[in-house]
Amino acid sequence: MSGFPAGVWRYPTEIRFGVGAISELPSAVRAAGMIRPLLVTDRGLAGHAMIGDARDRLDAAGLASALFSQVRGNPVGSDIEAGMAAFRDGDHDGVVAIGGGSALDAGKAIAMAARQKRPLFDLHVAAGGPAAIDGALVAPVVAVPTTAGTGSETGRAAVVTDERVHEKRIFLHATMMPKVVIEDPLLTVGLPPNLTAWTGMDALAHCFEGFCAPELHPFSDGVAIEGMRLIKTYLPRAVLDGGDLEARGMMLAAASMGSTAFQKGLGAIHSLSHPVGARYDTHHGLTNAVFFPYVIVHNRAAILEKCDRLAAWLALPKGGVDGVLEWVLDLRQRFEIPHTLGGLGVDDARVDEIAAAAEADPSTESNPMPVGRADMKAMFLAALEGKLS
Repeated sequence: MSGFPAGVWRYPTEIRFGVGAISELPSAVRAAGMIRPLLVTDRGLAGHAMIGDARDRLDAAGLASALFSQVRGNPVGSDIEAGMAAFRDGDHDGVVAIGGGSALDAGKAIAMAARQKRPLFDLHVAAGGPAAIDGALVAPVVAVPTTAGTGSETGRAAVVTDERVHEKRIFLHATMMPKVVIEDPLLTVGLPPNLTAWTGMDALAHCFEGFCAPELHPFSDGVAIEGMRLIKTYLPRAVLDGGDLEARGMMLAAASMGSTAFQKGLGAIHSLSHPVGARYDTHHGLTNAVFFPYVIVHNRAAILEKCDRLAAWLALPKGGVDGVLEWVLDLRQRFEIPHTLGGLGVDDARVDEIAAAAEADPSTESNPMPVGRADMKAMFLAALEGKLS
């Protein structure tokens, strides 16, 4: 492991990066202003040695922690409300979120909502958003990603399903950005190849949609396009050899870059993925990967110049939209990702409902070209039938 790159970055927040960086967890917790953290993770990771190790490190440093692990793969409102109760009952002063995107989103949502005076689902973007959240009441978060996908560790938002209406809700506030992030490639080594691929495709979708969003934001564009170069180079390596620490580390960086880039906006990949995931409980990154090429085809006229630049930067065999599309299709085939929604167990029974929800999704307003309900239905049906014409 000698010679592995390490460092501390402060964009967009403090990121402590490198093999063995988890050893800095106690100092990161203190730097974030906590002495009684609630450690939040998901059900599958709760019994993993890394969670026990994190708690041991905190206890040895005199930082009394408690564990909350009632978080499912697609976190729902009752998960967050149970975490809010645990936060208040334990008189905690912050959250350490360890895990994949679900655990990180849940931890951020708990830290945001536990002290608010309004109910959880009065605070999401469509219900009032940042204006409804009292930033002074948001508790600090230290984020420790164990997958390289959502990039939630460098984001100001969390996604939670409102199970009463089967809709994914986005919570957004500047104070939800974690105070300190620890990115240790060793924590991602055990991730299976399929989940490595699915989460990596999620990071790619974030970079791509952030890059193609129409708002003028050269900073985000630069981060997004370099993030895609890292994914092109290192995702296949990480899938092929889970012990490749360089690939694992660079994918952690790329995932954080994706989240940083999509502060500019997302698009129809996410607009469609959110309602499908809420209704069919599909893996978010995998769902994004299935929709990816169909949205490229639909947005073709609006992304010509962007794809010319991207194809050149990535040195793709073919230029422009066609070159980018072929690259995405090749990655999907290489990673055995289904070509149609049928491979996810999704059918057309709720197509009109999903199209309406996709139109209303906050990601829709930053799609490269205006899209409405009919467009969402057309893209959904194309993904169901496998039509890229």
